[in-house]
Amino acid sequence: MESSISMSGKKTESKNEKIAIDAGRFKQLYEAHYKQIYNYISLRINNHWDTGDLVSQVFEKLIEKYPSYRPDRGNLEAWLMGIAKNTVNDYYRKKQRRTFVSLEYLANFISLGKEPEEILVVKESNAKLIKALSKLSRKEREIISLKFSSDLKNTDIAKISGMSASNIGVILFRSMKKLRKELEKGDSSNG
Repeated sequence: MESSISMSGKKTESKNEKIAIDAGRFKQLYEAHYKQIYNYISLRINNHWDTGDLVSQVFEKLIEKYPSYRPDRGNLEAWLMGIAKNTVNDYYRKKQRRTFVSLEYLANFISLGKEPEEILVVKESNAKLIKALSKLSRKEREIISLKFSSDLKNTDIAKISGMSASNIGVILFRSMKKLRKELEKGDSSNG
């Protein structure tokens, strides 16, 4: 039961029990989802310092909003990623920037080989991928970032984005087809 203090100063109980998150549960969620949230945010904003701040904000909001989480409406991971998505959107609103994904930053997520030849091949591949991704719409890049940086299921992405899971699947399929076509186009023009 949620306690509140009435006008007379007496403690009353309400029927809507709101349970705060305890330290152990918070630690468990933080450890399980930190990397996923960090990767998602860093792909969206391309600023290491701001990424850290925004990840902190996401976990602060987790503490603040945990009492409103309803398991019957969806899983906790999707709910938490929704908080991350809204935090990034708020960041852009405050910055009045409309850049969605820094495509150049994607290069940091592909590990570089140790040999100079391997490094050159990876850098060329990164440049091709960045160019191909720039051909996608903002919505397509957002869905791809939720899918691959956060490793979410289509149903979870649907809950975050407000679209149907089948629509998410179609958008992912078409986006990946566009990427493949752009990458092949780049390969044929180079060869």
